[in-house]
Amino acid sequence: MAVQNHCFDEMFGDEVGGSPRDPYRRYTQWIDGEDPAQLQKKSAEAERFFRRTGITFAVYGDEEATERLIPFDLVPRIVSAGEWARLERGIRQRVRAINAFLHDIYHRQEILRAGRVPVELIANNEMFQPKMLGVSPPGGVYTHIVGIDIVRTGEDEYFVLEDNARTPSGVSYMLENRETMLHMFPDLFSHIPVQAVSDYPKHLRRSLAASAPPACSGRPVVVVLTPGIHNSAYFEHSFLADQMGVELVEGHDLRVVDGRIAMRTTRGYQPIDVLYRRVDDDYLDPLNFREDSLLGVPGVMDVYRAGGVTLANAPGTGIADDKAIYSYMPEIVEFYTGEPAILKNVPTWRCVEPDALAYVLEHLHELVVKEVHGSGGYGLLVGPAASKRELAQFAKKLAARPGNYIAQPTLSLSTVPVLTRQGLAPRHVDLRPFVLVSPDRIEVTPGGLTRVALKKGSLVVNSSQGGGTKDTWVLEE
Repeated sequence: MAVQNHCFDEMFGDEVGGSPRDPYRRYTQWIDGEDPAQLQKKSAEAERFFRRTGITFAVYGDEEATERLIPFDLVPRIVSAGEWARLERGIRQRVRAINAFLHDIYHRQEILRAGRVPVELIANNEMFQPKMLGVSPPGGVYTHIVGIDIVRTGEDEYFVLEDNARTPSGVSYMLENRETMLHMFPDLFSHIPVQAVSDYPKHLRRSLAASAPPACSGRPVVVVLTPGIHNSAYFEHSFLADQMGVELVEGHDLRVVDGRIAMRTTRGYQPIDVLYRRVDDDYLDPLNFREDSLLGVPGVMDVYRAGGVTLANAPGTGIADDKAIYSYMPEIVEFYTGEPAILKNVPTWRCVEPDALAYVLEHLHELVVKEVHGSGGYGLLVGPAASKRELAQFAKKLAARPGNYIAQPTLSLSTVPVLTRQGLAPRHVDLRPFVLVSPDRIEVTPGGLTRVALKKGSLVVNSSQGGGTKDTWVLEE
């Protein structure tokens, strides 16, 4: 399926420029009465606010990482309460299945015995962590924070693009986008009832505390572990620690004391219970993983296995992010929930399979090809937008390492208007809702992070590839 010229527009439906769809009706009445010049001023004001606040991310290229501002568009994406209820049911089902899959993979491996997922897909996967075999995390929770990337192609057509079970990022932008909109357009929120997202940090802390380990006594002590100021998402690490009212720590601030992980304070070392870690598995513990790591905590895995600390998310959850595993998610959901998947997968060719590889190489100009462990839009080929030279170069990489790639049809992503100097113009979007999992509940934040491809016609929404963000409104009624 190649790029379609016609796209579903979330503001106007199938008739761009016609009557607005119901979720946008009140907003359209409002924006039609606004002065375009004033809106442009507000847009510039928002950019200044983000710059002052330091809301940047690092882009890694051939040279040193450079700091960039993520562009913010002030036309919100609006979702009705009914649309959101359907999405939320599908998200909850998928997250339950992911946690059940992770527990099974590191214990009885019944899904492998049943032949529903190939054994070699796990055994040969670099994201699989043998050190997690037989380990049961506190409360049975592997993925405390999950981001599910969803795209829309029609009025009632949604697809999961990928699952983010390791360390999903972007929630700070969701919160700052809403804060900015509330600051700039308080009157707008007074007559359009939008579900709040500002409680996310409070819910995050509650959810993490509810997953405290058996060794915890009293109120759980939660900290955020960051690789440091040079990490691309450092702003978010700092922001979330501040919003939760917990300490932001680096590996050198922590050590093992009396079988617990303790942090250095002015009063000596204090035991901690929950480590919300934004450090990758490989760098988490130099005694158990990469011995040259300076970012982690020596011995933290041993304390974790003994029930002395909770690691959020659990090591080894990256297997659920794997895009080859993604292609089996409909079977995974049904295996663990006993129900068909509510949210559909994008049809996927696994290039490691000879027939699939032959098809992909023949139709490369029509497809999107992704690295199975890739993220951030890196290592991605959008066939319809690639030159003949780019296609030829990518075909060589693909033929050399087919197991490293999956391919998907180029979906016609829905559009939402953005504010340009010429007025409103449609641009493609995706959505990353954020999910909090604790032993007693699954909470889905109403909305999430909408990423928008700011270049006309582009389907690549990642901020690292020139995309921007929008505030996402879920209506109260």
